[in-house]
Amino acid sequence: MLRCAPVNQFRRLFIANRGEVAARIARTCDVLGITPVFGTSEADREAPYLRGRERVVLGPARASESYLARERIVQAAVQAQCSALHPGWGFLAEDPLFASLCEAHGVTFIGPPAAVMEKLGRKTPAKRAMAAAGLKLIPGSDGVLRDLDQARRVAAATGFPVLLKAESGGGGRGMRVVRDPADIQEAYESAQAEALASFADERLYLEKLIEGGRHVEIQLLADKYGHVVHLGERDCSVQRKHQKLIEESPALVLSDEEREQTLAAAVVAARAIGYVGAGTMEFLLDEGGELRFMEMNARLQVEHPVTEMRCGIDLVEAQIRIAAGEPLWFSQDDVVLKGHAIECRINAEDPSNQFLPSPGVIERWETSAESDECIRVDTHVESGYEVPPHYDSLVCKVIAWAEDRDAACDRVVDALRRIRCEGISTTIPMHLAVLSSEEFRQNRYDTRAVPGWRG
Repeated sequence: MLRCAPVNQFRRLFIANRGEVAARIARTCDVLGITPVFGTSEADREAPYLRGRERVVLGPARASESYLARERIVQAAVQAQCSALHPGWGFLAEDPLFASLCEAHGVTFIGPPAAVMEKLGRKTPAKRAMAAAGLKLIPGSDGVLRDLDQARRVAAATGFPVLLKAESGGGGRGMRVVRDPADIQEAYESAQAEALASFADERLYLEKLIEGGRHVEIQLLADKYGHVVHLGERDCSVQRKHQKLIEESPALVLSDEEREQTLAAAVVAARAIGYVGAGTMEFLLDEGGELRFMEMNARLQVEHPVTEMRCGIDLVEAQIRIAAGEPLWFSQDDVVLKGHAIECRINAEDPSNQFLPSPGVIERWETSAESDECIRVDTHVESGYEVPPHYDSLVCKVIAWAEDRDAACDRVVDALRRIRCEGISTTIPMHLAVLSSEEFRQNRYDTRAVPGWRG
């Protein structure tokens, strides 16, 4: 369902991100006839994905002086005569201040309006909006916690174990599990300190800890005219320390009835809050079979290719067209979800040594995905590329599609085995162990442990 017609509003687009994210956005820009301009740090300025591309060096390797420098980035976009800016995912992608700054300087931010992002970025208002739209929530505090004493009272009323979470958090930061009332002070102070350091916001809220659950998320698209569609759901339950490792679609833990009810409710909720752009609603399926809303991410997810492989819609293209003021060019009835897709995130880490980072030079890099339309390898690396120690350690994403889950598993295993990556350690051995395990193959696992991995 690629449209591929030119986007007349945008001729030049600034990419405020790096690595695989930037390379992914640029591929769609090329298809649409838009010139991408890359904002880069000193550490990335000679990266292979920037070869032959326009780039602006934002600052030193430190993210706070480059990829997180709001004013510097917007000024660079203006000076490069870019009428639009794509933040990717991570860094400033969900920062309403950054979105507002872009708009104030006449640069279209590829994402939801700052006001919507502000509401969703603060977990409490988002949860209240979703409850009003009819979605079930995880039991816990009604808003942010005033202090430690309130945390104690809410935890006692909710019932242990509980989870303290940063109001502005993400990626597992500012999050602490509390199983015993005696541990809540230490957990509260530790979570608060980490939240302040990571997000400049020390506020916390509290939820019941759902153990043995499955992590399900729904992909949504919404234009500026009230049209909202879903593109199905993904199961992201293979996690390590709250970091997703493998994602797939559809989520086979849902019955057809549960799936249809939840997808329809998500569309209603997104329309009710006035959402615009690509967004993802995240849920936890508890042991009692209840699907409970966790949060909504006001951006594209790392795992979006899983959805693209099933529906044939380029989600970056959709984001750009929506931001340009175009209506969605398809309706819900036009969305056809086919087969099964699985994605593996491959990081420069050593799974045999407590997942320690493994930066360094990739002496040899080869894949065989180019000749297989059912395999997709999204990457920014090549032989000779040096993985820097300063940022996220993602090397590539390997995505496979097939008619059914078993065939998709086999296909992604074969693709992983064909990758030749020498000079650094990667998480490929762990992924192969998971994908070959009985727990994963029989869909018998939850978020508590990585199925099939004993390292």
